[in-house]
Amino acid sequence: MSSSSTSALEIEIFQYIDAHQSDFIENLKEWVAVESDSVQPDLRKEVVRMMALAADRLAALGATVNLVNLGSHQAMPVNFRFIIEGMEEAGSLGLENLLEKENQCFFSDVDYFVISDNLWLSNKKPALTYGSRGNACFFVEVECGSKDLHSGTFGGIIHEPLMDLIALLDSLVDPTGHIQIPGIYDSIAALREEERKLYKSIEFDLDEHKNNSGVKKFIFGTKEEILLHLWRYPSLSIHGIEGAFHEPGIKTVIPAKVIGKFSIRQVPHMDLLVVKQQVVEHLKAVFSKRNSPNKLKVSMPLGSKPWLADVNDLSYKAARRAIKTVFGEDPDFIRDGSTIPVARMFQTIRQKSVMMLPIGAAEDGEHSQNEKISKHSYIKGTKMFAAFFLEISKLHQHLHETSHTETNN
Repeated sequence: MSSSSTSALEIEIFQYIDAHQSDFIENLKEWVAVESDSVQPDLRKEVVRMMALAADRLAALGATVNLVNLGSHQAMPVNFRFIIEGMEEAGSLGLENLLEKENQCFFSDVDYFVISDNLWLSNKKPALTYGSRGNACFFVEVECGSKDLHSGTFGGIIHEPLMDLIALLDSLVDPTGHIQIPGIYDSIAALREEERKLYKSIEFDLDEHKNNSGVKKFIFGTKEEILLHLWRYPSLSIHGIEGAFHEPGIKTVIPAKVIGKFSIRQVPHMDLLVVKQQVVEHLKAVFSKRNSPNKLKVSMPLGSKPWLADVNDLSYKAARRAIKTVFGEDPDFIRDGSTIPVARMFQTIRQKSVMMLPIGAAEDGEHSQNEKISKHSYIKGTKMFAAFFLEISKLHQHLHETSHTETNN
């Protein structure tokens, strides 16, 4: 495919996208209205409905759709295979087994994996994501008896589980965000000066990020320190307490059992099993010092490993050119502080290039109550994907021609 014909094809595709903007927006309105939240069991039927809507749309575009073998589609010079999975927020249980099962079937001739499930770092400048943190989720349970008690009758004469739990949670992280679990930082690679310099060129507005988050002050005051602690260092967050009274007003109850929930975002070189052992040993040590007769139980129900890609892979080169074509500038190369387990799964099982290609702006409120995507990002992003597939086609064809020439020689 010549460069002139490619440019003409890009123009034709972009014109089609512009002409059908209203249709795209209407489809998006219909889709986002579906409450496909896999975390809430009573809404999982909506996840199924979302899968059906996606399958119908793909079928209307000419794709072959079934539960696993989705087939391929030739409207562009590359073949597509779609994995549409709605249970990521609930741990994607069973997905890894499916990927391993289909490794030599559905995925046998797949060369590149592209995931679009995160945001740019800024509101205006596009980005390519080459890494994400893992996540280890923990439950710490403290139990004193079989029933809740009244504080007027038992307050002051028993070891209250909630007091034990609060002490345990308070021991995990200090006010500067430093995790206080012994050994947790031991396996993290030392930061080299060359790597630190990479952060200086990234476009990142601290005030903009504060506005997007709705907070007045961050723990760190410089762009470099913020990004390092979002991407390269682990973090610990406390998410809630189950079993404690949480409704408005006062209820003088001593709960019999409470469960604290927290997670640790891991970075490359951290081992899940080692992290679990370190957490358990730390909490047991803190608990033993309280001389409490209550029962302690620590578990890690979910664990996902971090992911890191090679920005010199062909897919990243193709995406960079596509972004330059559509947005008129090179993207920032960024990591993501969140966890997207399927990226690591694909990379481990298939041993192929995996890339994250976001189209949402930082202000879009990922995982918030009013998560959104702007019309500008949606339409530009559609064009970017079209340009990306054309670039992949050209690079792949060039590789094929080079390989054929070398074989003949």
